[in-house]
Amino acid sequence: LPPQFSGLLGTVYRRGNLTFTRDGNSLISPVGNRISLFDLKNNKCETLPLATRLNIVCVGISPDGSLAILIDEEGAALLVSLIGKCVIHQFYFHKPVHSVSFSPDGKKFVVTKDNLAYLYHAPGKKREFNAFVLDKTYYGPYDETTCIDWTDDSKCFAVGSKDMSTWVFGAERWANLIYYSLGGHKDIIVACFFEENSLDLYTVSQDAALCVWQCDTELHGLKPMPPKDAAQEKSAGENDEELLEEPKGEEIRGKANPNEQETRGKVKYSRVAKYFFNKEGDFNNLTAAAYHKKTHLLVTGFASGVFHLHELPDFNLIHSLSISDQRIASVSINCTGDWIALGCSGLGQLLVWEWQSESYVLKQQGHFNSMVSLAYSPDGQYIVTGGEDGKVKVWNTSSSFCFVTFTEHTSGVTAVTFTSTGYVILSASLDGTVRAFDLHRYRNFRTFTSPRPSQFSCLAVDSSGEIVSAGSQDSFEIFIWSMQSGRLLDVLAGHEGPISSLSFNPMKCVLASASWDKTVKLWDMLDSWKTKETLIMNSDVLVVAFRPDGKELAVAALNGQITFWDHENAVQTGSIEGRHDLQMGRKELDKITAKQAAKGKSFTTLCYSADGQSVLAGGLSKFVCIYNVKEQILMKKFEISCNHSLDAMEEYLDRRKMTEFGSMALIDEGGGGDDGVAIPLPGVKRGDMSYRHFKPEIRVTCVRFSPTGRSWAATTTEGLLIYSLDSGLIFDPFELDIDVTPSNIHKTLRQKEYTMAIIMAFKLNEKKLIQEVIEAVPSSEVDVVCSSLPDLYVEKLLEFLASAFEISCHLEFYLIWAHKLLMLHGQKLKTRSVKLLPVIQFLQKSIQRHFEDVSKLCEWNIYNIKYTLAISQQRGMKRGAEGAAADEEELDSDTDYLM
Repeated sequence: LPPQFSGLLGTVYRRGNLTFTRDGNSLISPVGNRISLFDLKNNKCETLPLATRLNIVCVGISPDGSLAILIDEEGAALLVSLIGKCVIHQFYFHKPVHSVSFSPDGKKFVVTKDNLAYLYHAPGKKREFNAFVLDKTYYGPYDETTCIDWTDDSKCFAVGSKDMSTWVFGAERWANLIYYSLGGHKDIIVACFFEENSLDLYTVSQDAALCVWQCDTELHGLKPMPPKDAAQEKSAGENDEELLEEPKGEEIRGKANPNEQETRGKVKYSRVAKYFFNKEGDFNNLTAAAYHKKTHLLVTGFASGVFHLHELPDFNLIHSLSISDQRIASVSINCTGDWIALGCSGLGQLLVWEWQSESYVLKQQGHFNSMVSLAYSPDGQYIVTGGEDGKVKVWNTSSSFCFVTFTEHTSGVTAVTFTSTGYVILSASLDGTVRAFDLHRYRNFRTFTSPRPSQFSCLAVDSSGEIVSAGSQDSFEIFIWSMQSGRLLDVLAGHEGPISSLSFNPMKCVLASASWDKTVKLWDMLDSWKTKETLIMNSDVLVVAFRPDGKELAVAALNGQITFWDHENAVQTGSIEGRHDLQMGRKELDKITAKQAAKGKSFTTLCYSADGQSVLAGGLSKFVCIYNVKEQILMKKFEISCNHSLDAMEEYLDRRKMTEFGSMALIDEGGGGDDGVAIPLPGVKRGDMSYRHFKPEIRVTCVRFSPTGRSWAATTTEGLLIYSLDSGLIFDPFELDIDVTPSNIHKTLRQKEYTMAIIMAFKLNEKKLIQEVIEAVPSSEVDVVCSSLPDLYVEKLLEFLASAFEISCHLEFYLIWAHKLLMLHGQKLKTRSVKLLPVIQFLQKSIQRHFEDVSKLCEWNIYNIKYTLAISQQRGMKRGAEGAAADEEELDSDTDYLM
């Protein structure tokens, strides 16, 4: 069963508008050509399994929260069901779209492109051939449109433009409002907002100015146009439409300066006030704004990373805060007005700020430059990533959030790994240090350095976690340190080229090192680090990896071959020619075809699956390949991205982008007065930074299998992609016969033949049915059932328990099952430990997560109980002291009386 795309980590926001869901508890963020859903209440993140062809620039959510419209850079739109998480309809707008917005009643939506606004009928509940039906086209602005806002009753909408004007249009033809043009600004309109249940309007421009507009008519004062006039205008519009190539619906053409006759009896706007955000002498471009109508709260984001909160219409500043040194690209407020979402596309930051308590609800940031390396923790619960920005980040695989970032490195991180305990992370960097980080206290507790400064390109730690090794790319040496003392133990010399990869044998004290000198050397740790064996290759060696049982070595070389070695006898056991499977894409400026370019390409990252039967390989391509080691065949090829906003995605040359002078990609748009053609330097990996725009190249820098065997991860240009097995969607029976049916299973269960019922349920392999059968077994019978279960089904039951722990609330019941199974079958399971290791680690990961959650709760409760007891004792002592004082006073008064 092939793994399915499960999630995108490491990238939280790229560009486009942030949007809260209807309940205000979740945030939708565009991440490249996908969208991520951040559940802020349950602290979880999910990336939807759908993608557009290019990066998403705007997102529109229907008022009921069931539909979303995603529009990419070229105007291709996807209509998506947020309930089913699937694509319903595809549509092409032919030109880039600037904004999209549903009407509050959900019946219409407006799309702005060029200087026009298009009103469409929103897709309904009924099935229809074309989900997007154009109703009206609105003309008016002279330059590109920038923003949209609707009135609460969906009767009118406002559109802002780059020509410094704002236009109010009627969604229907009203007798007293068809269109209205508002000026008053000296820069591009960034946002416009209607007041609640009113036609009064606020407009915000890029030069940080706010205009307050008052309308002389209420919403209920809008009069429908007489049917006769409406029919005449409609027929005139239809006659014009016959001459047009594409339908434009009913056309409404606005005039910036209508004459007196046209404005007679129509609504009128007057500017009541104009406010400025910038203090004198402090010029700062306003880049994003959002308004909450019920609380009259205006949030504005600026190019300097500052955001302001103002109360309207009086323009009272509530507070001002700097959250970044980069431009704030998008601002959104949730329905209650408590949470403010802010996105910075420059750094890939996403923040959710609760303004009343002045605290962060969410604060996430991906790697600024591309990720280079990743490693799973031994229980598969965490992933650590290292990036070219010098940061080391740790991600939780169940919530998809980063919970700690280490910033001690001063140059790019080249390799990261966990020790066998799972609480120590090691990272190697080009700054000449290897650092060890503690996951208990979140600190850098060891720094390993070499006698002479060296740039470390790879890293390995032995199975005990005591010996740390790093390879240098400039001195061709391998450095060995002790984790306990931090001292340099040895320097291994012998390679004649940069060290490209290191790997410790999991079962023996042997270190394998790969180098560009076309050799793999095996060093024996117990024999004073002597070279045990040297394996000669045909080409420069790029990566080396041991099988989990330590009996086989996989080597990937520059010629595109993956070779397998029995390292004990120095014999090659097999090879895979993988160059054609890598399937390179063609870059925009390439003069040769992708097929020809692939001849010089190879796999740059390699790892074994948890059971050691497969090998996973990736390189400078959009594909990751899984090979069967025994059969030496390609099992599956995963396309990690279909995002054409990245370079090297095309297979063939696009003739439409070619001119007689060469590719149109050579033209640097917005390059100022100099019209010269810029050609990037040879060997530049990420595009020329001097360009106004450059496209990052698609590549896979590292792949790793989860120790649980249920998923694998890859660091790519897109971010950290996770693929996992989803067995709930596919019928996958096991040793099925004609008598195994759900009705027979229920019948066996009623007869209290629990063991038989469990075996039959596993044969049918329906997850819900297995759960029903297991939960029907009384806890007193678990011991008997476990002892009578055949060995084959013990494995399957353990695997089921591991997955059930993640979602079930019957914690104690499943713990009894796990305990009894391991106690009764422990010895037999131990003999098959290598095969069962992924299942046991999966079970450990699930139990560990519950243990952490419950232990936190218990510690908190113990603290509360101790606090309550301390207060009650204090009060008791106080009452005792007061009682003693009262007795003393009474005794004194009695003594006085007697005397």
